[in-house]
Amino acid sequence: MRLRGLPWERLFGIKHPLILPGMSWISTPELVAAVSNAGGLGILATGPLNAEQTRSSIRRVRELTKQPFGVGATLLMPGAKENAEVALEERVPVINYSLGKGEWIATAAHAYGGKVMATVVSDKHARSAAAAGADALMVTGHEAAAHGGDVASMVLVPAIAARAALPLVAAGGFATGGGLLAALALGADGVAMGSRFAVSKESPLHSTVKDRVVQLTEADTIYSKNFDGLWARVMKTPAAQRACAKPTGALAAALASVRAARRMGMPLWKVAPALATQWDKMYTLALFGAATEAIQAATVDGNLQDGVQFIGQVQGLINQVLSAEEIVQLVMAEVRDAHARNSRAFSADESQTTSDSEHTHEKVA
Repeated sequence: MRLRGLPWERLFGIKHPLILPGMSWISTPELVAAVSNAGGLGILATGPLNAEQTRSSIRRVRELTKQPFGVGATLLMPGAKENAEVALEERVPVINYSLGKGEWIATAAHAYGGKVMATVVSDKHARSAAAAGADALMVTGHEAAAHGGDVASMVLVPAIAARAALPLVAAGGFATGGGLLAALALGADGVAMGSRFAVSKESPLHSTVKDRVVQLTEADTIYSKNFDGLWARVMKTPAAQRACAKPTGALAAALASVRAARRMGMPLWKVAPALATQWDKMYTLALFGAATEAIQAATVDGNLQDGVQFIGQVQGLINQVLSAEEIVQLVMAEVRDAHARNSRAFSADESQTTSDSEHTHEKVA
């Protein structure tokens, strides 16, 4: 039996079931606070940050909002454990982890009353997260930007909802009130709208990229494992097509990962031994590190000639740049309208069925 009620209010203390996921170089304190102030839940991205920067960013969020917010941690990545520890020390209300084991995070967060949300892409991941003490699941479908799963949200969400007893946040394919209503009908309790919030006024995503998103359609993405070593969805551009054509070579990936670690202030001695002794795992990390240069080029510098931009298929639904507050208010108005419209349709259908039944009964009598 799944938990019912209004989990986003009861669990996270937020007004609307809308989540900003932690997107590197996008989910900054300013955007996190804007979404939380609008009644949703903003999640700070810590992937590009070291521990000191993470602590500073958390405190900056608290300067900008008094509302609940979260911190993301991709545990596979170097430095993620230290960033998660900082978030726990700072008693962040919500910790959202992925690609790793989160029992220790759940134990520490629950000790001060914090909540933990695990990002999952399969039933196996969902069961593991529940056993590890997660309070909620962010279920990421195939349509999502970056690292969605093999299964589309239309099937993945209800499949996991039928088996999991935890509140679900659906991610991948959601940008409108109609999408929110669909997710609720499928068994989710809220939605994450990464691409939609990435194109908001408060988002640091380069204006050139925002303008490009508005112009492109849902068909203009690429889903490939060759870009950063994990299956990922990116904007279809010549640079992305080149980057996804074949995997980055091992040496180039290793060198790029070292450069990325140095930009994050991570000492070389933390990276080099792993590259030498755990090559299979670290090769994936090296590809990830190599990809950061291209991601930064697009996201930060607006260079779509050489850079690669993570984006979801919902870019085809984004046709204007609004503030976070405007997005939240628009989506909630859309979901109410869609709900009312569907309710009227079913009410009319039921009324007609009753009328037909009565007419048949009269003829029999």
